Order: sequence, then structure tokens, then C-alpha cells
Amino acid sequence: MKTKFPAFLLLILCALSSFAQPVKILHERAIVVDTHGDIMFNQIRSGIDIGKRQATGNFDLVRAKEGGLDVQVFSIWCDHTGGYALANQQIDSLQSLIKRYPDRIAQVTDAAGLRQAVAEGKMAALIGVEGGHMIENRLDYIDSLAKRGMTYLTLTWNNSTPWASSAAEEVLGKLRNKAGLNAFGKKVVKRLNKLGVMVDLSHVGEQTFYDAVKVSTRPVIASHSSVYALNAVPRNLKDSQLKEVAKSGGVVFVNFYSGFIDSGYYARQKSFLAKYEVELKELTADRKSVV
Repeated sequence: MKTKFPAFLLLILCALSSFAQPVKILHERAIVVDTHGDIMFNQIRSGIDIGKRQATGNFDLVRAKEGGLDVQVFSIWCDHTGGYALANQQIDSLQSLIKRYPDRIAQVTDAAGLRQAVAEGKMAALIGVEGGHMIENRLDYIDSLAKRGMTYLTLTWNNSTPWASSAAEEVLGKLRNKAGLNAFGKKVVKRLNKLGVMVDLSHVGEQTFYDAVKVSTRPVIASHSSVYALNAVPRNLKDSQLKEVAKSGGVVFVNFYSGFIDSGYYARQKSFLAKYEVELKELTADRKSVV
């Protein structure tokens, strides 16, 4: 006796199948861009070759190609303890990767170069510097990083700079200076505008956000933020901020980290960590002893 599917289930399966095919075609035809990948810092620490397939980690050129990723903005990042020298070390590492695999990846700095790299089947690599602390309060460092290919500068990371306040420190009340951009911070935005480097407002506090939008004469972006109305975390953008980015002619790129798009994530995380508190302490202690 043949098994029969209920009619409604068969319709659902057919609908899903017919929907999946156009989505796959769209994905293959589109230029797929990741505007913020924390890759280079981990590469220089681990010494791995991300040109080869890796059994662990989130990125390598092989899996990126298989997944249909065409353009990667490599985030040049360090915490508040690092700065300009470490930024250059990461850019050196990226350029070394490109020299090893010139047939698979190419650094680009404009739309024409991006399209050409994609047409040649290569990953188009761009550079985004995450955190204004990496310019060490020097405008000439902005010039130098721009010459090396910096396409955007995220004005702050979680830590504030002497000239711009971050979302994290504004919300936690840890600011040493007045919220927003000071006179030097406004000079930073103007210098970025002059050099054609995009002003990235992910991570910045609300006051910094509005100060930057007011000062900038070019479109601003948020390289990895999501929507505050859907998940009220400080790093997400409120409706009024989204409208300001749109008004400038800029774009907000979605951050797919669960904590940014799932309002129940942090409650579940807290419950999980509490449940396995003993095991977590043991693993942490073991890691410290190894390091």
C-alpha cells in the first residue's frame, strides 16, 4: 500500500521547493557582501592560513567561495590596548594573504575594482578599521590608513575615545568626557569626508551618532547594527537613527549575531551560564593555566 501525503502538506512542500529555487538563483546572481568580518586579528594571533580550508573557525577562502560570498570587508580591530601599529600589522597580514592567493582574492578600493574582481571569480577584499582608538588621536594616521585602503572608520568600538563616546560607555555611565563628538572628533569626521572614507556609526553612542550625522557632508553607514525596535540593545539603531542614515544617503548593514536580533537570547544565555557555572569555571581555569 502506498503512503499518501495529506494534500495540504504536499502543497506546503511544493511551495517551499518553488520558493527555495528562486532564492538560490538570486543568491548566485547577486554580489554577496559581508561588510564586517573580524578575521585578521584572529589570524595573526593563531597563525593559521585562511587561504586553506579550516576545520574550526568561521572563515576561510575555501568555505567563503562555496557559500557564495563575493566581497569581504576585513575588519581591522583590536581592543582598547592596541592601536595604530596593530592596525598596520593586520593590514600587512591581509596583503600577505592576497600575495599568496592572487588568483582567488584581490584588494579593491572602489566599485569598479570590486566588480572586476567578482567578474574574475575572485573575492573582493576591502578594509574597514573598527575603533577610533586605532588612530591614536592623530589625523595623519587617518591619512596613512586611507592610503593603505581603509574604506570606513568605525568612530568607536565599545570603548570611547577622548573625542567620541561609545554606545557601551554612554549606557553604562562610564564616560570620562562629555557625550558625543568634541572639536577633534568633528575634525576626524571632516577628514574622513575629505579622503572619501566612509563614517561608520556602529558602536557609537546616540549623542556621537547625531553629532556625526550633523557634521558629515557625505553618506554615513552602520556596518554591523540591527534594529532597536525589534531588540532593545544599546548597539541597535532606533527608528529616528535609521531615518537619519537614510536621509544622508547611507545604508545600515544587519548584524546577524543572535543577541542583536533575538530579544530572548540574553535571558537564555544567562540561564545557560548559571546552569553550567561550575563547569565554566573549571574550563576557564584550565585555559588560563595552559596560556
